Amino acid sequence: MIFSLTVLGVSSGLPTSKRFPTAHVLNVHGHLFLIDCGEGTQIQLRRYKVKFSRINNIFISHLHGDHFFGIFGLLSSFSMLGRKNDLHIYAPKELEKILLSETSPIDIQHFNYKIVFHSHKHELGQIYEDKKLTVEAFPLQHRIEAWGFVFREKQKQPNIIKEKIAQHNLSIVEIVKLKQGGDVLTADNQLLKHEDYTIPTAKPRSYAFCSDTVFLNRIIPIVKNVDLLYHEATFLHTEKKQAKLSQHTTAKEAGIIAQKADVKQLLIGHFSARYKSLDPLLQESQKEFPNTILAFGGLTIDVEQEKNK
Repeated sequence: MIFSLTVLGVSSGLPTSKRFPTAHVLNVHGHLFLIDCGEGTQIQLRRYKVKFSRINNIFISHLHGDHFFGIFGLLSSFSMLGRKNDLHIYAPKELEKILLSETSPIDIQHFNYKIVFHSHKHELGQIYEDKKLTVEAFPLQHRIEAWGFVFREKQKQPNIIKEKIAQHNLSIVEIVKLKQGGDVLTADNQLLKHEDYTIPTAKPRSYAFCSDTVFLNRIIPIVKNVDLLYHEATFLHTEKKQAKLSQHTTAKEAGIIAQKADVKQLLIGHFSARYKSLDPLLQESQKEFPNTILAFGGLTIDVEQEKNK
């Protein structure tokens, strides 16, 4: 089953001719989740052939323009395309006020679909759940209220070993009990242990999104062991003073977070427009965490399933 990330934008406050502001799309089993919506997001969605109709949930980290200015055009396009399904937006509460205000550039009350707003709370907590996935939000530290997100695939129930089950003429109830982790006592007093009659399914996959923030040790246990961590790396460490002043992270600090959290792969982005070449940022981060890659528009990362032992 699919668990993949497509990067749409990687620039910080100022877009460049080659780098759009922040936006990611996470595909979990065919369901698409848009994370941030910087200017030009819908252009990038079309460019990389992402189906608008499959986006039912949008997560906005904070209300700086490079992370949400694209939402006005996207919501309007949804309406013009004849959208009927509800759209859920998870964001700081002020976004609802902006979209509903008299000065808003769009009139969402006359769209042919419903927008459902979910305001972030001021603490770590689950904000979304379906049959396949959970999403947690956690507070970051930036110049305004800002949030990170962790997307976690749910563990699938183990598979029954049919050849073994066939020997005992078990009922559906007993088979379900074994799948759910219980043991079964048969009519002839045989104890069938869960681990002997099932095969573990693949380990659930995870993706964490952290932008924008200063270096924060407190997020390490939250993103611990995730398969893919996206962390902003706006500046080189030689400009640490500027990073601190603007409440951002350096490439080196992003690598330190990934190393301490023991993640499998680090994806860095949110690059300052001052850098024409991004290689120095990559090299700086890789010194701390070798399995670092650069984000760029159109990059798709497939998170592979790892078998349980």
